[in-house]
Amino acid sequence: QINFTVAIDFTASNGNPSQPTSLHYMNPYQLNAYGMALKAVGEIIQDYDSDKMFPALGFGARLPPDGRVSHEFALNGNPQNPYCHGIDGVMEAYYRSLKSVQLYGPTNFAPVINHVARYAASVKDGSQYFVLLIITDGVISDMAQTKESIVNASKLPMSIIIVGVGPAEFDAMEELDGDVVRISSRGRFAERDIVQFVPFRDYIDRSGNHVLSMARLAKDVLAEIPEQFLSYMRVRGIKPSPAPPPYTP
Repeated sequence: QINFTVAIDFTASNGNPSQPTSLHYMNPYQLNAYGMALKAVGEIIQDYDSDKMFPALGFGARLPPDGRVSHEFALNGNPQNPYCHGIDGVMEAYYRSLKSVQLYGPTNFAPVINHVARYAASVKDGSQYFVLLIITDGVISDMAQTKESIVNASKLPMSIIIVGVGPAEFDAMEELDGDVVRISSRGRFAERDIVQFVPFRDYIDRSGNHVLSMARLAKDVLAEIPEQFLSYMRVRGIKPSPAPPPYTP
């Protein structure tokens, strides 16, 4: 059983949603950068989640009514039950949130990572695996805390997929990916690589409105998950039950 959680970057570096240049632009006629990434990647991952109920979180925004900044708020406005039905439900909650919250900052990843880690920590028998999908413009404020969270999470049945939207240099995201250098925090190295980074711009056409190859995007988004899952099972000495069928677009 794979449980996906979606977390969306609502920080001011994304640009004012009322401006066409914003990655969160509220365009009545077509999806913005976040909407496109969420829909494309979401449709890929929802095939692996049997109940199709996704907790959907936002981070880096000021929330009504009092303007307090939150780094793990429920997109559907219900912190007790942040689940949305299917990717369409997540999309709906995302667009609703955009209308009610104020983009702010800083850009902290650690709270949403720790949020999912708390659930993953409660299931150690290999029956469930947790995947956190973070969609972000790649500007991160809490690098040290995020590394610490990832090192801690590397012992748990979870993986993190970071999808970068927009034109930024994603050096910090590449560093978190840990494919070149295994991530470490205060002298402790991650037990296994649990982060996969995908720059969304590599998969869309010049106009920015069309995904060139859903199959290639699917392959790259999910590239490391099977191995990350199996590495967790191996380290813990758990024998897997029958594997899910491979993704076929």
